[in-house]
Amino acid sequence: MTEHPPVIVHPPTPSGGRRVTVRGQIVGLAHGRGDVAEFLRRAGVAGPAEDIRLDDPRLVEWRGGSLNDWPMPPA
Repeated sequence: MTEHPPVIVHPPTPSGGRRVTVRGQIVGLAHGRGDVAEFLRRAGVAGPAEDIRLDDPRLVEWRGGSLNDWPMPPA
């Protein structure tokens, strides 16, 4: 069985945000990389937000796009 990383960033919602789960628990709706890093820091998964490696596949699984995919919400 394949293990998933502790953090999953889900596909973008119609509002443009992306749900973030840590160890199966929803921690928030991110609207950018900074939000994801802050959620991880608050959840105790990583240290200071500026030191978090969001591109580390052992830490974060990006679904429905990469860490660079942040669609704009509809006007």
